[in-house]
Amino acid sequence: MIATPETPQKMTVDEYLEWEARQEIRHEYVNGEIFAMTGGSIPHNDITLNLYRALRHHLRPRGYRINVSDVKLQLSSSSAYFYPDVIVSCDPQDLNSRKFIQYPKLIVEVLSPSTEAKDRGKKFTYCRTIPTLQEYVLIESEKIAVDCYRRGEGKMWLYYPYTAGDIISLDSIELLYEGVIFEGEE
Repeated sequence: MIATPETPQKMTVDEYLEWEARQEIRHEYVNGEIFAMTGGSIPHNDITLNLYRALRHHLRPRGYRINVSDVKLQLSSSSAYFYPDVIVSCDPQDLNSRKFIQYPKLIVEVLSPSTEAKDRGKKFTYCRTIPTLQEYVLIESEKIAVDCYRRGEGKMWLYYPYTAGDIISLDSIELLYEGVIFEGEE
């Protein structure tokens, strides 16, 4: 999804949550600022759905919750709310949640030219503070490339780049899968 500044005025978290529930499109919230989430490209959507379908079959029977871009991630009750493209949690509080996910193990963002800098930068900086998060994955939508960041010791995050033909391992959810097909690849 493409994030664009919606309004220069700041909102409190409570104002944002109340206001956003009445909006036709989704909005992310970062320290009082609101960002509209506009529609993504068809390849962006296809990649997100392909990943969701592959993960859902593996994860639902094991008690994991997997959601796509319409589900809100609450980083804290006062700082930021995001809509990841794919989010996975096995925390009991998230399994029964009806408003947002708070304890993800895996977050996946499908990149577009307009969101790449934010997803690699500010959003990843915020997401690294989530104690339960084990992997943050960035998937290119205009070429075959996947960047996986895995939690290491302490504050260290380990970087694993993947390209065409590589086997992608998602250690946080104990899934190893081969042959992720990106649009345009035959």
